Order: sequence, then C-alpha cells, then structure tokens
Amino acid sequence: MRGLGRIRKQRNSSLLSGYLLIIVSALLFIPVVLPLSFVLYNMVNEVTKGAPTVDTSLYSSVAALETMWHKEALQLEDASSEGINERLHEMSRKYTEATMFWVDGQGMTQLILTPDEGNPDHGSGVPEQWTAAEAIFFMKESTKRDPLAIVAFMGDRVDAGKGFMVMQIPNKLLNKGAYGGVGAWALYYFVLFVLFGGFALVSLLFFRKIRKRLLQLQTAMTITGPDRMPKSIMTGKLDEIGRLEEAFNTMVAKLDESRKREIEEEELRKRLVSNLSHDLRTPLTVIRSHIHVMTKESLTPQGQQSLELMDKRIADLSVLIENLLSYNLLNSGRITLKKERKDVLRLLRESAAAWYPVWEKENFEIDIDLEADPLFWMVDEVWFRRILDNLFQNIVRHASSGLYVGISTESRNGQRVILITDHGRGIQSPSDYKGAGLGLSIVDLLMKHMELEWDMESTGDGTSVVIFNPL
Repeated sequence: MRGLGRIRKQRNSSLLSGYLLIIVSALLFIPVVLPLSFVLYNMVNEVTKGAPTVDTSLYSSVAALETMWHKEALQLEDASSEGINERLHEMSRKYTEATMFWVDGQGMTQLILTPDEGNPDHGSGVPEQWTAAEAIFFMKESTKRDPLAIVAFMGDRVDAGKGFMVMQIPNKLLNKGAYGGVGAWALYYFVLFVLFGGFALVSLLFFRKIRKRLLQLQTAMTITGPDRMPKSIMTGKLDEIGRLEEAFNTMVAKLDESRKREIEEEELRKRLVSNLSHDLRTPLTVIRSHIHVMTKESLTPQGQQSLELMDKRIADLSVLIENLLSYNLLNSGRITLKKERKDVLRLLRESAAAWYPVWEKENFEIDIDLEADPLFWMVDEVWFRRILDNLFQNIVRHASSGLYVGISTESRNGQRVILITDHGRGIQSPSDYKGAGLGLSIVDLLMKHMELEWDMESTGDGTSVVIFNPL
C-alpha cells in the first residue's frame, strides 16, 4: 500500500502533468474569459456612464433611419413649403440630435434645423443656392461624411422636381457595437493578448524553475570537494527532477562508500608490500652470502654454473623487491623529491660510466655521443639517477639480443632531448626476464613528479626512449 501511495504521489508531482494542467487551463480560459469579459465590461460601463443624456436607440439602425426618411419624403411629394417645414419641425423634436434641411426644386435651401432644440440655423455651412455639381458631390459623399447624411428626393423619386431633404446624424450616436466606443473585436484581441501573455508568463516561470533545478544538479555534478568527489544536494519537489536528484544523491553515497573501501584496500596493499619487501630482503641476503661461500668450494663446472645462475636470479629478485618498495613509496606519496637545477648530461655521463663495466661484460657495443654544452633541468639528482638505472637495467635484461646501447642528445621541435636506444627485439617481444613492468612504472612516476616527459618508440629492430623537459 505504501508503494502504491508513493507511485500516486509521484504521478501527481509529475512535470508533464503540471505543464498539461497549464495548457488545459489556458484552453479552458478562452471560452470562459471572453463572455465573462463582455459581461464585466457591460456592467462597468452601465455603472460608470450614469443616466444617458440622449436616447440613442432611435439611431441604432442606419437602415431603419433610411427607410423612415425615404417614407417621409414620399409622403411630402404634394406638400407645400409650409407643410414640409412643419413636418421637419415635428421630426426634429423626435430626432433631437439630428440636423435636418431641405432644398426646393430651384436649388434654394429652405430650412435648416440643428440639434439645438430644432431651431433654424443659417450658419451650418450648407449653401443657400445649390448648383448641380454641388448637389451631385454632396449625394456622392453623403455616406462617407461625419455626420452621416441620409438624402431622399421629395416624392422619393428624381423626376418629381420638388427638390430633396437631408438628415445628418453624428457618428458618435450610431451604434457600432454592443459596448459603445470599444468595439467587440478590439476587446476580443485585447483579451487574447492578455490570455497568451499570461500563458507565456506562466510557462516562463514553470521552465525557469526547472532550469534552475537542472543547473543546480549540473553544478553538483561538475564541482567536487577536496577528495575529488561530488557532494550530495538538497532534494526538492518529488517530480522527475526530484527523483533524479535522489538518484544522484544515492550515486554519490555509493561512490563515497566505494572510495573509502578503495582507500582501505590501498592502505592494506601498501602495508602488505612494505612488510613483504622488508621480510624478503633478509633471507635473500643470507642466501646470497651462502652462495658466495659455496663458490669458494671445489665444485664441478656444472655446479659453478648453477651457483652463478642462482646468484644472478637472486640479484634480479632483490632488484624486483627494491622496485616494488620504491613504487609503493612513490605511489603513496611518502617520498618528497628535492628538485634542484642540475646538469642532466653530467648525471647521464656518470651513470653511463657506472654501467660501462656491465655492458662490456655482456659484450654490448657502447655508443655515447653527448654534447659538451651543459643541459640544466630542475631534477632530484638521486631519483634522476634511479630513472637512468632502471632504463639501463631494462636494456641489459630485455635487449641483450641486440648487444647495443646508444646514449645521445639531439634537437627536436627546438628542444634538446636525451635519447637512449637499443637494438633489441622490442618491448612487445617475449623475454625470460619480463615481469609486471615495475621498472617502467617507477620511471613514469618519477618523470611526473619532476615535471618531465618521456616517450618510448619500440619496434622489432629496437627501442628508443626520449626524455625531454616541456617547460
């Protein structure tokens, strides 16, 4: 039951359901807000406008006004001038906001009634004598004027010859829509603008919150602590991102646990290697001393050869233990290198001189070509000699088939480099002395500690080791 409740809670907290709710709300907002906006606008308009000063219902339909005006013109076909004036006065008292005038058959303006209580007015801009051109232009532009002009011929026909009469209605009285000056379309577009603006704002806030949480998660993934491990973060709402944050915290906890276990195992391995190295040295020293004593005894040539082989292998084993102990110390950071400005060519000559008898004994061809100018690098003298010893020892042990060792300097890419070569069968070829590669691992560690770089080029015709200072 708890699991089902958790699943329901996760579904309710889904980002997808949250955004779908925003979209559905926006879609449902249109059919609700538009009628509501019309109703509210009408209510506010009715409350704020007060009592109407003019009954605008008389002017609500232009078609009805045109029909009425033409009907009146038809009835006045046989009326006298006084009858026409009297009828216009009656109509002016009903349509108080309209301007009315009529022109007789000779083009003379007979009467002008303005909205000022239907009083006659001769200063309204209507000409006293109409020409044919003025009459035609006025009738042509009558529907485009403000005020709107409705023109009808007396008798509602042109050939009656009785003239015409005009009603002018201001556009402000004409009902262009249900809400006065604000048209329905303008209100519709305004509501749509507000609707989509609100939708965009809500969506922006929704995705901004998601982006902020994702950036927080990204920062937690990229920034590590002193132990080079990411830190767990505070989880937020239990949605997709919240479950991702929980998964990230679980991963961080497992990584931290794995890291601690790795450190414990590393410490255990280092202690084991250190103890074994010290424990093996003593018996090996005793064995070598007894072998040395046995070589003084009278033995057969085969016995002497066996003792020499045993002594050589024990010496190799001692070197292996020494390398193992050195690698353990270097890898654990227990050795501090003291770097000084040294002439590495001098150190190379001294190391080569120490190995010279060994190479002569093994019948190696020795080719040493070092420049006279010194080459100064920041190195630890003791450990730099250890690098050279390990490389020279590898040549003796693994490249003895080539019987060649070359030590030289040359210029590569504008840098002076040290070059150590042999003519062996290559580092990938099988060897009786091939082991775990501790010697080269120690070389690599020491190079990194002294900020030097090295490169090994090995083929079936030999191996070249290039040492250079990138600084």
